[in-house]
Amino acid sequence: MNSSSPTQSPNDPGGKTCFLLPPKINSAGIWENTDSPSVIFSYSLPLLELQIFVLFICSHTIHFFFKRIGLRSLVSQIVAGLMLGPTLLGKVESLKISEFFSPGNPREVLDTTANFGFSIFLFLMGVKTDMGMAFRAARRATVIGIASVLFPLIIALTYHMATASPHQTRGIKLEHMAVITVSSFTSFPVIACLLDELMILNSELGRLALSSAIVADFCGIFLICVVIFSRIWDHSKTSAIKNTAGTISFTFVAIFILRPIMVWMVRRTPEGKPVKDTYIHTVVLMALASALYTNYFDHTPLFGAFVFGLVVPDGPPLGSILVEKFECFVTGVFFPIYVVTTTLRADPGRTMIDVAEEKLDKFNIIVIVLTFLGKLASSFLPSLFCKMPWKDALALALIMSSKGVVELSHFSILKDKKVMRKRAFAVAVIGILLNSAIVPLLVKLLYDPFSRKYAGYQKRNIMYLKRNAEFRILVCVHRPENVSAFIDLLNATGPTKQSPNVVYVLHLIELIGRASPVFIAHQRKETRVSDRYFESVILAFNQYEQRSWGLVTVNPFTAISPTKLMHEDICTLALDKQTSFLLLPFHRKWAIDGSIESESLMIRNLNCSVLERAPCSVGILIDRGVVGRLTSRRTSTWSATPTYSVGIVFFGGKDDREALALAKRMANDPKVSLTVIHFVSKDDNKGIMDHLLDAEVLRNVKKDNSMYMEEEVKDGPQTALILRSIVDGYDLLIVGRRQGIDSVQTSGLSEWSEYPELGIIGDLLASPDFESRTSVLVVQQQQYTDVEYQSVNYECEKI
Repeated sequence: MNSSSPTQSPNDPGGKTCFLLPPKINSAGIWENTDSPSVIFSYSLPLLELQIFVLFICSHTIHFFFKRIGLRSLVSQIVAGLMLGPTLLGKVESLKISEFFSPGNPREVLDTTANFGFSIFLFLMGVKTDMGMAFRAARRATVIGIASVLFPLIIALTYHMATASPHQTRGIKLEHMAVITVSSFTSFPVIACLLDELMILNSELGRLALSSAIVADFCGIFLICVVIFSRIWDHSKTSAIKNTAGTISFTFVAIFILRPIMVWMVRRTPEGKPVKDTYIHTVVLMALASALYTNYFDHTPLFGAFVFGLVVPDGPPLGSILVEKFECFVTGVFFPIYVVTTTLRADPGRTMIDVAEEKLDKFNIIVIVLTFLGKLASSFLPSLFCKMPWKDALALALIMSSKGVVELSHFSILKDKKVMRKRAFAVAVIGILLNSAIVPLLVKLLYDPFSRKYAGYQKRNIMYLKRNAEFRILVCVHRPENVSAFIDLLNATGPTKQSPNVVYVLHLIELIGRASPVFIAHQRKETRVSDRYFESVILAFNQYEQRSWGLVTVNPFTAISPTKLMHEDICTLALDKQTSFLLLPFHRKWAIDGSIESESLMIRNLNCSVLERAPCSVGILIDRGVVGRLTSRRTSTWSATPTYSVGIVFFGGKDDREALALAKRMANDPKVSLTVIHFVSKDDNKGIMDHLLDAEVLRNVKKDNSMYMEEEVKDGPQTALILRSIVDGYDLLIVGRRQGIDSVQTSGLSEWSEYPELGIIGDLLASPDFESRTSVLVVQQQQYTDVEYQSVNYECEKI
């Protein structure tokens, strides 16, 4: 025998295998047999290297063309597998592809490598999965997740019972049930990979899809365990009970023994220090042991690796270092190998012959279509009920209906266990290929990942903030000189016991001198930071919290990232913490004498990017050194009379109404006096709805103790003259941005506007020609996705 790999006789029904020992791994090169240099491929290592080389050349060549039309790399890898399989290149005898990829000897080492790599891939996906997301999911996400599994399952089972024949064999019935179960399955890793490729992972749509997917994934894992249990129960009730007990005991050990060990490793790792290599090696060995253990109890090793990954503490330091060390190689090498080698086993050509001979098993095709439509409907309808725009609801439904490598692995395992026939497996692979190709393209068409990435489905602004709700504010700091003005402005926002301030401070530092960005969540009241430059920022805000008598909570963060990606950190944190207001510093700094000291084009570009994408209301603070008067007066003496004067310039519109909502909150503080200056015109061209909403908010102001002034103007220059005459009478002026709104009161001023991000009035007040020491706050209301004008709440907690 010259073969070093196991061989199986085709006439041996028992599947006996012969091995040559010692196995032939390394060759002596092409000089071993000059008459036949290809003899080196009878050795396992050169053959494996050639197979991987051919797989990569084929898949990357296909993807070079496919990516031009927006197709994912997964599609290219599936097509590469089908091309190298028995349908296309595998039939060409002159290429001898079948000699290297045929079942049996040539493929055994390659298949082993692929399955090992995919186990590590699923382990890493488990590490990156936030288990708490399933328990913190809103009712909407829970309903969508459960419905996306149960509804298609019920539809497919109904069709199965309606078409079942009494003459069907037990094997066909088992195949049908397996296809129904896997087709109803929604995989969290598949959804996460799709969202990452579409670059909407941090969008609100992406977060809703992830929350729904993890709920659906747990339901799917439970269903698959039930199917496996029923299959074993039919053969041996004792084995079924043993396997179930083994699975439960593994889950118990993973949660209550292995996870505490890893938590202990995290606690033993000093903050800012790398995790010891010994800990990393131990965790990887435990992952491999988990895969081996679950395989012993008739579960696939993939199940054990994924479940163990779920109990690994995610995030830094342990989870992040595992992902950092292994993800690049696993996703770049092992993942493509697994996809290509799995689809190599499919023979779509046989399916075409079945169609021609009218022998096609229509059941599996109909089930795949029915479950896809069922998932689509079960995700789309609840989303519409929650007042999501129909395009976003359809995009979410398509995402929840997507299929990928996890479903491919389930079908492959079912084929290995002789549950699925070859023709059924080929149909399943074609279904996954079409799904992976079409669904992402449709999602891109419906949901723009750049303009809609941080689109909100919930009103997160000051105007709709409940009286007894926390006022969540995200403050972005670039330099230490920004700190004092922001703290003084926060002091003026009037926190109370019923509505305290929760302040998230994000210190932004440009990434210089290192390759990867860093995001640090500092522990509260602890600043173990080596760089004094941003230690002072954290200490200042912590002292502000301590002086606030329990009315303010401060949570500091530091983001070190490239300037072009800083807006991603800001918008992601605002979305994650569900803030209502986001504070940015103006890019221009004034000196004590009122002259311009410095300007930063980077900060200006960042402010423009945040204004365009922010998931909440935004304020840009133009600090001219006067905001601090409130703090100095408070600390010097206590008086019942107001000591801090705030003016709100009101023309009308949503931005002005938002600015007025913030000013009214400030006026709750007895130290603050509020004056509303309402500019009106006889020729005002506002819409009816804006008129009604403006009248409503102003009516409430007139009932309060605030001062109300009404100025009738004919054009923009008259407005500028009035502002110039009154501006020095206030410590702070608040204005709405009113981007893109033309009105009589500001006509003629837009031609002189230098900074459009401030709006016409904000730019006027920030101009060096406008000689004043009054600070200005420009407010833009959240640009939430609207379905019904001013009447939509997308959170829809009643579902």
